[in-house]
Amino acid sequence: MNIVDTSGWLEYLADSPFAENYAAAIERTDELLVPSIVLYEVFKKITLAYDENQAFQAIAQLKQGQVLDVDESVALYAGKISLEKKLPMADALIYATAILHHAALLTQDAHFEGLPQVKYFAKTVSDGS
Repeated sequence: MNIVDTSGWLEYLADSPFAENYAAAIERTDELLVPSIVLYEVFKKITLAYDENQAFQAIAQLKQGQVLDVDESVALYAGKISLEKKLPMADALIYATAILHHAALLTQDAHFEGLPQVKYFAKTVSDGS
């Protein structure tokens, strides 16, 4: 099972040079988990950058995976993780969801670098040499 962090979804949806890091996980919808907090973040960022219509189109793509709500176990585990790993709330909720669902978390967010179950992609651009 895979979870793609908000940063990965935004790269994929923009078809950026970094989209290929996330494409396989996103396109295997039968193995894709989507924390509800990721829906929130993607909707907000796309609405701010473009408009609500484009945000809803993006959300339709995220919903091809299995959307997971924040339940009591995720909320409490995220609180523990936030304290231990010094993660912001949204990141702690995403990471707790990955841990509790035995999923790999794909991200380029440096907050997650080095944590178990994380596939971290440093956001670097090749200079062509």
